[in-house]
Amino acid sequence: MLAFSGKHMLRNLFSVFLLSAFAALGHAASDASAPMSIRFNQLGFQPDGPKRAIVQSESAIALPWQLRDETGSIKAEGKTRVFGLNRASGERVHIADFSGFSTPGANYSLAVGEQKSRAFSISSDAFAALKYDALAYFYHNRSGIPIEERFVKDAKWARPAGHAPEIVGCFDKKDQQGRLWPGCDYKLEASGGWYDAGDHGKYVVNAGISVWTLLNYYERAQRVEDSRIAPFADGKLAIPENDNDVSDLLDEVRWELNFILGMQAPEGAKLKMPRTASANAEFVEIDVSGMAHHKLHGEQWTAMPSAPHADTKPRYAYPPSTTATLNLAANAAQCARIWRSLDPDFSNRCLNAAKRAYEAALREPNLMPIGGFSGGGGYGDRDASDEFYWAAAELYITTGEARYAQDLRSSPHSLLTSPSDDNGEITWSRVGTLGTISLAVLPNNLSIEERERGRANLIAIAERYSQQARLEGYVIPYSSDQYQWGSNSSILNRGLVLGIAYDLTGKSVYRDRLIDALDYVLGRNPLDQSYVSGYGARNMRNPHHRFWARQKDPSYPPPPAGALSGGPNSSNMSDPIAITMKGSCYPQTCWKDHVDAYALNEVAINWNAPLFWVAAFADER
Repeated sequence: MLAFSGKHMLRNLFSVFLLSAFAALGHAASDASAPMSIRFNQLGFQPDGPKRAIVQSESAIALPWQLRDETGSIKAEGKTRVFGLNRASGERVHIADFSGFSTPGANYSLAVGEQKSRAFSISSDAFAALKYDALAYFYHNRSGIPIEERFVKDAKWARPAGHAPEIVGCFDKKDQQGRLWPGCDYKLEASGGWYDAGDHGKYVVNAGISVWTLLNYYERAQRVEDSRIAPFADGKLAIPENDNDVSDLLDEVRWELNFILGMQAPEGAKLKMPRTASANAEFVEIDVSGMAHHKLHGEQWTAMPSAPHADTKPRYAYPPSTTATLNLAANAAQCARIWRSLDPDFSNRCLNAAKRAYEAALREPNLMPIGGFSGGGGYGDRDASDEFYWAAAELYITTGEARYAQDLRSSPHSLLTSPSDDNGEITWSRVGTLGTISLAVLPNNLSIEERERGRANLIAIAERYSQQARLEGYVIPYSSDQYQWGSNSSILNRGLVLGIAYDLTGKSVYRDRLIDALDYVLGRNPLDQSYVSGYGARNMRNPHHRFWARQKDPSYPPPPAGALSGGPNSSNMSDPIAITMKGSCYPQTCWKDHVDAYALNEVAINWNAPLFWVAAFADER
């Protein structure tokens, strides 16, 4: 019997762990199964949701399909819709839609022509465990705290604290271009936070979109209906803070917020650094008061594999950037309003940090990330205009101050009016849509006409995504001749926008398209592959991650359930596995489940955040 602390643990966590155990059992006996030509969400379907399977077939005519129960009795039947060539996978496909059948049950199967699918279920709890495991990803990847067996279900995932405490100075070595950095005369208390991806770095920029996504779900769910945040109430999650009368979702995010706030340069801080990324740029003294240092990691990449606590080499804060500073401002503004009544002192700390950061960014609007460092990722966004808009929007919602309203109204991204917003795309480097979502769904003092314009633009984007799904063989709200690094997160972020559109309109088509996005990452794709560890008959097992590295070294653990692979990547095939596939795979098939495939099979906080959001939304009643 597992032992847990906290007044609610035995009552609330047992059911969560049981659901996760059943999800794991669903794949354990069939991990080695070969890809099948009938592809669908390997978790199964909800009774009232869409139910589609994609069938690989060269047939030019519709094929008969039959839905059968475990006795072989036919429960529903029909004919496929011939889609034809799916350009992203280079195969011809049919679509079998049995959404009209809604009877819950296990061990259903689908027969299409001479082919038969593996078994699946129809259950209202289809996504009940996934939302918890997707969120547990963040506890597993905490820095500065022991990961305890009692919270992670199995001793193999427990480990001592890594990088505790994390008190760092500025980088004062030579960079890859041979420039000697002078360091600084202050230190940052940047303990805590989440390890970003497969490495041991911590990055303010990628933290920004991840924190926003989790906090947006909290705020949005409360506004839609209080009961929808109840699954994440105090005592619901397996984390150390599950007995403090605060939502466990907020407790998890606060662990990252403490790191982000700790990356802000103190008052009076000055730093000698280049103003541009040019290798020949002169070092000049800059007032960096209130700015956020871009990232924190060692001089070199940590070993692969290795556990965080095994890293004893010095770590450094790397130079501040305008983009990191505005990420801090936006997140801290969210923090200030959410914790206002929960913890006024923390709320005030966040508000002061947000305002200081915004002022610092206005003072240094073009201090773009400096590259040339090894040991961590770059996150080298060169355009801060969308970050300025996002930060102004969050600060305006929190404070109501006219100055922020003026700044967001004058932005080229205001309420999604800019062509550079790329159809509302959400990534760590494209955050304008985040500001518009916050303005559209949270109380603020914009005019009714402005709020309606923002909502109309979000709905129009969701409608375009919905139309794209109709034109794709796998019926996903994503159309591209090139799949980018982290394509799965792009698809799920589109699911997030579709979920917001459903909230705004009540139109079921948007919820259905969100489910289509989830279906894709859980197996309805050309590889018949669930990209989520522990979920599905053929689930991801070997992510690029330094600790979940059993493929590399059997003494290390596999990934726990709920980690999302970055997915197919045909645009940057730079790792030793991907490079062997370059030029020989269609965009949707450029993927391999291998620990060394960092361009294809990395995991990251900004990818698991939308997985959590979409899974939690899908499970709402």
